Amino acid sequence: MPDCVLTSDQTRAAPWHASLRLRFANDGGVTRLLGRSHSGPLRVQKPLYPEGGAICHAIVVHPPGGVVGGDTLDIEADIGDGAHALLTTPGAGKWYRANGRRSHQGVRLSAGADAALEWLPQETILFDGADVTLEHSVELAAGARYIGLEIICLGRRASGERFNTGALRLRSQIRSAGKLVWWEQGVIGAGSAAMQGITGMRGASVCATLVAVGPVVPPDLLARIRGVNGAIAASQVKSVLVARLLGQDSETARQAMTAAWQMLRPHLLGREAPVPRIWRT
Repeated sequence: MPDCVLTSDQTRAAPWHASLRLRFANDGGVTRLLGRSHSGPLRVQKPLYPEGGAICHAIVVHPPGGVVGGDTLDIEADIGDGAHALLTTPGAGKWYRANGRRSHQGVRLSAGADAALEWLPQETILFDGADVTLEHSVELAAGARYIGLEIICLGRRASGERFNTGALRLRSQIRSAGKLVWWEQGVIGAGSAAMQGITGMRGASVCATLVAVGPVVPPDLLARIRGVNGAIAASQVKSVLVARLLGQDSETARQAMTAAWQMLRPHLLGREAPVPRIWRT
């Protein structure tokens, strides 16, 4: 589908506030989507079971296909004790130029005792001029395990567009058994030191981050993850593993992080990692 070109009337329209709330539960060994409510243009397709009943796949859909300046997306998902849910998206999320109004996405996830939660959206693309805040919060009960992936593209390099104006604000936190185990926040302003400096993006336009909470990853597996394309930096601090990649191509980042997820999932969740079919369509 070609990228959307917004008219002046569209950029002045009242912003949308869309929300989606999901509740998953373990029903005799089958993870079921027992609760879902939405407001505005956010939906979830029917529950899918490509791996059998124990794992429910849900595809979060934003029908407009892109987020205009001033829009807000709120997503909440609760995974009950012993359940296992994988949430993804049908395609890249697109954030258009701000036109004087900041856009916002808030993702709040929770997992009960011994539950498993995977948050694996496809890429987030910020058009030149976008002004976006992304907030991500995860609450894990005792024994719950989590894998989360975020791939952010600043500008559309394939179209010759660079991120020359705008800003991205990031806030992410994870609590496990009531304790804060991960906290990160930052601002990436177009043309700022955060985009060019060695402690920031180093001139890259794509940044991928995978965070996993669960059993400590053994050294040999950590080395294998680091060896993917020779490009991933990974570290383990107690129960938290963080893997990052900087580059210029979103497809390369997607392939590398998918490979890392496929290595990590059997250890963390006791399951092989077949690629969701929606990623190949």
